[in-house]
This record gives sequence, C-alpha cells and structure tokens, in this order.
Amino acid sequence: MEILLLRHGETAYNAERRYQGQRDIPLSPEGRAELCQADFDPDTVYVSPLRRATETAAVLFPAARQVVVPDFLVMSFGIFEGRQYVRMERDPEFLEAAGEDGRIPGGERRADFCDRTCEAFSALVDEGLRENRERLVIVAHGDTQMAVLSRFVRPHRDYHDWCAPNGGGYRLEAVPELWHTEQILRLCGTVQYTKEQP
Repeated sequence: MEILLLRHGETAYNAERRYQGQRDIPLSPEGRAELCQADFDPDTVYVSPLRRATETAAVLFPAARQVVVPDFLVMSFGIFEGRQYVRMERDPEFLEAAGEDGRIPGGERRADFCDRTCEAFSALVDEGLRENRERLVIVAHGDTQMAVLSRFVRPHRDYHDWCAPNGGGYRLEAVPELWHTEQILRLCGTVQYTKEQP
C-alpha cells in the first residue's frame, strides 16, 4: 500500500517563521495560490482538524471526502505559540522544554505527541492493509511527518530531519509482512504539490 504523508500549505505564521502549534491558522492567500491540484483523485483523505490541513486537502484533492483524525492535531507549543523561531533559539525556558522529555509550559511533551500521532497513524495503516487499499493519503503537519517517519522509516533519521516544505511530503510503502512484523515503512520518495516559482 502506498502512503502519502503531506504537509499543509503555507500560512502567514509560516512566512513569519512563527510557532503555530494548535492555533487554527488558515492558509494565507499566497499559500493557497502556490498549491496545485494533485495528479490523482483519492476517494478519501485523512486530515488534521486544523483549517490549514483541511483547506490544503480541498485544493489538492477537491473531490475527496475528508475524514478528520483528531490525533493528527499538531503538537501544542503552549506559551511559545505565536513566537518567532529566531527569538526562541536562545530562550532558556524554551531550550529546556524543547527536547523529547521536556514539557512545554501549557503544551505537550514531544514524546506524548509522537505517541498519540503514531498510534492514530498505525491504526490507519492497519485498516488500509486489512482492506487491501492501494493508497492512504494524509494531509497534516510537519510535526506529523517528523513523528511518523522518525518512528517507522528505516534507516532511521532524527526527528527534525523529516519536515517537508509546505505543500510537500513523502511517498511511503507499507509492505504487509514488514509492517506486521516490525512496523517498518519503506521510503519511496518525496512529492511537492506547489506551483513552480518564477
């Protein structure tokens, strides 16, 4: 079974390099204009509950039924949501909380986020394989990609190495024998659903 794990299009917060977290930020007009419809039409697309994911899915796959997966909600950055990355790089409170075991004040531990996201993802893969589906399409967040790929793809790469550009993502393959015995996915390549820049 092929799996497409896609990141939403650009928002104003992305352009301003701000942590969005669970703030329900829509696509920016520029971000929406950059997206292009995919070259195939799935019946169903699984999405995060946030508008930037559902709006992206509507552009890429306009005829698809969207199924919201609550546990694909992006990681909560708590008190750091809305702040710019560059200002956070030297913030001691952020640096202490940013690791896998750190708890972001008012937010989540990365390990807890990864567990809930990967559990929801695993359930969809199991269901897809059980029903002999050809393809599973997910539109969510960079954090979703990082959690899933750092856990299930081999050879292993660090969590932060897996975030695709806005409107981009990964093509994966779930081979039943490999998934059921080791929960490993094959990386087949990357995809990008944005128009070429001039």
